[in-house]
Amino acid sequence: MSERSCDLRSDTVTQPTAAMRRSVLDAELGDDAVSVDPTVERLQDLAATLLGKEAALFVTSGTMANLLAVATHCQPGDEVILGEGCHIFNNEGGGSARVAAAQLRPLPDPGGRLDPEQIRQAIRPPDIHKPVSRLVCTENTHNGAGGVVVPLEHLQAVGAVAREAGLLVHLDGARIFNAAVASGTPASQFAATADSVAFCLSKGLCCPAGALLCGTRAFVTRARRLRKVLGGGMRQVGFLAAPGLVALETMIDRLAEDHRRARRLAEVVAALPGARIDLAAVQTNIVYFAHARLPAREVVQRLADAGVEALAFGPRVRLVTHHDIGDEELERACLALQRVLG
Repeated sequence: MSERSCDLRSDTVTQPTAAMRRSVLDAELGDDAVSVDPTVERLQDLAATLLGKEAALFVTSGTMANLLAVATHCQPGDEVILGEGCHIFNNEGGGSARVAAAQLRPLPDPGGRLDPEQIRQAIRPPDIHKPVSRLVCTENTHNGAGGVVVPLEHLQAVGAVAREAGLLVHLDGARIFNAAVASGTPASQFAATADSVAFCLSKGLCCPAGALLCGTRAFVTRARRLRKVLGGGMRQVGFLAAPGLVALETMIDRLAEDHRRARRLAEVVAALPGARIDLAAVQTNIVYFAHARLPAREVVQRLADAGVEALAFGPRVRLVTHHDIGDEELERACLALQRVLG
């Protein structure tokens, strides 16, 4: 990190580690769109094993993974039930509607949790005048709710309601390993609540790009065809897959360090006059807060002037810890917060 800047905008700003950079030079390559790239195959096999699924597909981003899940599970015009605060609904460019031609039905999701009974009531009865309810989407950790961990028991309850009605479930697990480390629940148990699950390599796991979409072999075969349609057949993509192997083998357990540092940031924020923060929601590496007198964009500008980069999300400011924020950078950020908002 620069001595002049402490970048807390997102865990996507991380630089690949030295081991990841070396892995690129040593990667065994093939044409992943024509036949097999052996490094991609190894990454997909490892991802499927960690998530307890039959197969996995390497794609460019979490957004592509979620879009492929919706498009693979649904026919055009089918309805997807999901939370009004979730990433798929708010932060993926409307792709589910534009590309997958799926209708989204958002429900309240306070604290990142869909109410199983509200899901039950939202499921459409058979009627030629109505769309077909096909898919329920969950998210863990839940970005919009502050990076909270949605408990396993809650996801199981949502899955039970969906399956009882014959619906499928997709889990947007962009930061599923943060959820696993913070809760002590294996990622495979979270994934078992859904028919498909996506996770990102390019967030807290520090890779330069990439995500995995996991599910049954039949599901992944269909998703692979759609990946081609979207231009996602990336040839000698083992160069990108190799850092992913390093990430899954070495970068998961260290996420606890990010969580510890986020908690430190949150406690500093909580002590600032005018700051509004829900400490109970700071469970992983994301900190959201608002200020009683200052708009979020002004807070972000003041922090930028002090050498700390943050993001404004509506009325809230977001700070995200990650691999490139050590204790030295953390304390600089804490001092900047106290200086400009204290």
